[in-house]
Amino acid sequence: MREREHGDAAGGIGLLTRIERALGTGTAAYLPGDGWIRLTLPLDDGGPAPVTVDVIADTARAPEGIAYLLPGGGLNFAAEFFTPGTPGVRNLAHALRRRGLLVVGVTPREDAAAAADVCAAWGLEAHRRDLAQVVGALDGVLGLPYEYVGHSAGAALALDAASHDTSPRLRRVVALDTTGPYTGDLALRAADTRDAYATQLAQGFPVVDPGLAAVIAKAEADPDGVSPVPWPPDPAQRFTHAGLAHFALIRTAALPGPANWIYARGHSAGTYDFGATPAEDRFTLTRTPLTTWHAATTALGSGLLPAALMRDLAAVWAGDGDTYRIAWDRITAEVVWVNTELGRGDHPRGAELIRAGGNERVSFTVVPGYGHGDVVWADTAASEVWSRL
Repeated sequence: MREREHGDAAGGIGLLTRIERALGTGTAAYLPGDGWIRLTLPLDDGGPAPVTVDVIADTARAPEGIAYLLPGGGLNFAAEFFTPGTPGVRNLAHALRRRGLLVVGVTPREDAAAAADVCAAWGLEAHRRDLAQVVGALDGVLGLPYEYVGHSAGAALALDAASHDTSPRLRRVVALDTTGPYTGDLALRAADTRDAYATQLAQGFPVVDPGLAAVIAKAEADPDGVSPVPWPPDPAQRFTHAGLAHFALIRTAALPGPANWIYARGHSAGTYDFGATPAEDRFTLTRTPLTTWHAATTALGSGLLPAALMRDLAAVWAGDGDTYRIAWDRITAEVVWVNTELGRGDHPRGAELIRAGGNERVSFTVVPGYGHGDVVWADTAASEVWSRL
């Protein structure tokens, strides 16, 4: 029955059944769609929390290749690439499926972890090893050309994975709004960020909770309610829930925290103007509506980030090869690097290092008027961003 339900256009044993067998243990869940089917499989390796693999397959034709989708820090496949998801199909996963690719989302294990389960060893190298196990297992049974497509921390992971992947079937890396090494004062600031996370780890706190999901949930449930966060024009007053959510999305760089400075402005394009009181603030999101942000954050698991991952990313930003180094000179696949003006900005040093290593198949572009999350969630992303991929 399963082979009949999940058979692919090439005939023989069902494609998803072969994938499920290749990935081994775990309880798979299948969701049928209109011309597509989704498999979700937590990979039970005996650890405190599993890596989860999602596969979106076309039911009418065999895939021509594979796109491994790697979510940003604190996110998962469903939140990042499958929003708004069923019944809508306006998301990056379906856009790539319609291009003839088998979509494989690899959600890191922290998404399924409780805070007490997050490990001090879950840095960028551990994420790369987890990804390599998935890729190796599927490559052994499918033998298809593939590409890595990542956003934010997932894009850094994609680039790191490509620097270690010698398979001739790796054809391309798509890096959405991420940063390689900074230069000058920003590199020094990145070193301070690295040190902050290293200190946190040394003090026995291996987990970071961004808290954005709770802020957005409050904005949706009680927009006019009073938040606990001081209002910048008068710290004796407090943001409304809706005001705080919009401020956090639009002016992320103005928020406290060791890593918010990496955004040129914010997660989401928009305008925010203070009024005479918090209730009179005026704000709007111009690319990604709050309902989409809410749909995405509602799909999160833990929403947690390993401090070790943040330390390693900050080391990459600082150009600190002793703590963690991406071997830019070993990336030989084509690289399509797309940043956003308001998110990670015009910082092409990583792309320049790949070219300096001898790889001329590297493009770096900046999309004007987009924030960090808009690159995957904006209503106009399909025409203005994904068409570049």
